[in-house]
Order: sequence, then structure tokens, then C-alpha cells
Amino acid sequence: MSDNIIFMGTSKFAVPVLEKISESKFNVSAVYTQPPKKSNRGMKVQKTPIQVKSELLGLPIRTPSSLKNNIDEYNFIKKIKPTIVIVISYGQIIPKEFLELSEKGFFNIHASILPKFRGAAPIQRAIMSQDTETGISFMKINEHLDTGPVIETYKIKIDLNLNATELEKKLSELAAEKTIENIDNIIKGKVKLKEQDHSEATYAEKINKKEAKITWNDSSKKIIGKINGLHPNPGAYFIFNGDRYKILKAEIGNGSGHPGEVLNDKLEIACSNNESIKVIKIQKEGKKIQEINEFLNGSKIHKGCTLNE
Repeated sequence: MSDNIIFMGTSKFAVPVLEKISESKFNVSAVYTQPPKKSNRGMKVQKTPIQVKSELLGLPIRTPSSLKNNIDEYNFIKKIKPTIVIVISYGQIIPKEFLELSEKGFFNIHASILPKFRGAAPIQRAIMSQDTETGISFMKINEHLDTGPVIETYKIKIDLNLNATELEKKLSELAAEKTIENIDNIIKGKVKLKEQDHSEATYAEKINKKEAKITWNDSSKKIIGKINGLHPNPGAYFIFNGDRYKILKAEIGNGSGHPGEVLNDKLEIACSNNESIKVIKIQKEGKKIQEINEFLNGSKIHKGCTLNE
């Protein structure tokens, strides 16, 4: 008889891992995901990427709005007696009493090298901090957020031009690639739990839209980090003549000037320390995303303008 697994996930980041488990020898007894939500326009109800994938795979789905004080879900999991519970990008805290319901425990796949960047936005924060590497951590869940012992970490390099969408895909694929061997090792008792050094912990707080406005007094690398880290949403932006412009892609330039000054008619913008960035892709609020040459045809932003004033 194959081992029973419960899977808990919500975002598209978790989809490749669920696919890999469903293709394996393990039996997925239930998939937990966040309940469907109304879209931004309030009309259509949107299922999570994990619910959509689970329906395609024919897996049983549970969508409680919360596990806290949820006796029905507690009894459901207790009845299943899962060998292991895999959690990735679920978006809910697992109550302490639930953690005792699995033979081997609840294990989380987190998108950072713990104890660095615990919390909600490790991918975005790694890029915004201009880190040169990140990775994934397989860890046993305890009652606190991302503080449990780690069984394995896997590192990858972060290129300066890599954005959050691209890094998320790389880390998701890495997690899927390493999932089955780690589940196997956990079930066979071959893993060694290593406590995190809590004195080294940092936190990747949830992205606040207020952070997205570009500060031209920052260095070019920091601004590129913000543009890439907040791609595509909420998106790093500047204001010109009362309109919001989101920069989707940029590179470091070689010009200099007063921070926020447009240095030429190719939309190269001065930053601090006599540095600059060159805009490659941009989107005016309410308009489509444009390559810079298309955008500049008819644009009112020209050499000598100052942005965010």
C-alpha cells in the first residue's frame, strides 16, 4: 500500500510540485487550497491555480477559508492519517494541533535559504535586496512562521537582470525536481533535521504597494532591483504630469545628472551617485505594455524632464 500524502498549496508556484507528486508512487489523499475568490471586477469567481490543476488531475479538493478552530477539517485529516503533509505557498498558518495528525509531520517548501527571508515575499525581497543567490528550503513546520528545522537547501544564482516572475519559475521547477527524493527520505527516516540559527533570521514582509514608487535618489542597482523584484505586480513606477508609468524592464546606463532627470530621448534617467538606468519596457497607467521605441513615439516625456515632481 502506498503512503498517503496531503498537499497544501495555492499559487502557481506550487503547481509543478503537485504535478510531480501526482505522477509518483505516492497517493494524494487530499489537496488543500484557498477558496475561490471574486476577481478584481467582482463578477467572476476565480479558482486558485492549485484547484484548477487538482480538478484536471482528478484529485479530491478541500477549500476551507481557515484551519483555525476548524473541527471538521481536523477530523477529516485525522481520519485520513496521512504519512506526510507537504505545504508550499498555501497562504494559511497551520494550527499547532494539526501538526500532530501526520505520522512524519508537516513539511514546507520555502523559497529562500532559511533562516534568511522568512515570510510572505522571499522571491521579491531577494531581488530587491540585490542578493546574488537564493534557493529553496525543505523544512519541518512547527507552530511559528518558517522557524522549523531544515532538512535540505538548494541554491541558485540571481542574475542582475532576472525578474521576480522568472526567478519564481526557476525556484518552482527546482522545488519540483527535488520533491520526491525528499519525501522518500523523510518517510524512510533518512533525513537529518538541522535547527535554524535564529540569530541570523531576516523577514520578507508582504509587498506593500506604497513601496513601488521609484526613488531616483537610490542607486541604479537598487532601482533595477525594485523594477525586477516587483515585476509584474505591483510594478515599480514613477509619476509624470500626474500620470503613473510602470517600468517593466530596465538596465543600468552610463549617463549622469540630477536624480530623476531624463538624460536623452531614449528615456535614460539619472539616479544617485552619477548613475542612470535605461528603460526597455514601460506601461502608462490604463495602457498596454510597450517596448521603449514604440512608447517614445508621441510620448510627452523628453530630454530635460524631471520625473516624480
